[in-house]
Amino acid sequence: MSDWLVIAIVFLVVVLAIWQTIQLQQIRKQVDAVPKDGNVFALIDSTTGRISRVEAGLAVLDQRVQDIEARLPFAVTRNAVVAYDAFGNITGQLSRSMALLSESGDGIVISILVSREETLFFAKEIRAGVGSEMLSPEEDRAVANAMGR
Repeated sequence: MSDWLVIAIVFLVVVLAIWQTIQLQQIRKQVDAVPKDGNVFALIDSTTGRISRVEAGLAVLDQRVQDIEARLPFAVTRNAVVAYDAFGNITGQLSRSMALLSESGDGIVISILVSREETLFFAKEIRAGVGSEMLSPEEDRAVANAMGR
């Protein structure tokens, strides 16, 4: 036999061995997917049970997300604080007006007026960025700042 023929036969045997190894690995992967006890139906049942529990959990989470989204329009998302001296340079800008508003501009403005003798506290309702009562200039500025005006 010629050397070329021997080399060709060896080459074909090596290629065939590699191909058989690859085929064997693919079969082994499929066999490894089968449970050790061979009970495929038990595996399917347990997987179905787990999927059912995950779906039930997702339904609960979906309801919670819907509840949160229903409340979001009323959440405080805009706020601002304005510091000032309510009594003419007596206390050094310790008074504050704070606006706490939702995205639509509904909420409250809280004012705390500080003097040497007393502290006064006021709260006023805000609807769509406008006070339900007349606002002081500082309260109006706090609401405008919160609304981004």
